[in-house]
Amino acid sequence: MKNKAKTHRATAKRLRITRTGKVVGRKAFGSHLLSKKNRKRKRNLGKQATMHPDSVRKISKILPYG
Repeated sequence: MKNKAKTHRATAKRLRITRTGKVVGRKAFGSHLLSKKNRKRKRNLGKQATMHPDSVRKISKILPYG
């Protein structure tokens, strides 16, 4: 009998898989040094972002039941 694959819990808390199979999470660079970033850039950093297809391949291994 084969072992069950375990979900990487830290990744599961940060990312979410949509119904269409896209991986969605927070954008990078939005937590500090905000004074030098303009308002529009900071507003867009607060939105969710879809992950790059190369990253999705790696993420699908550590989130097997997503």
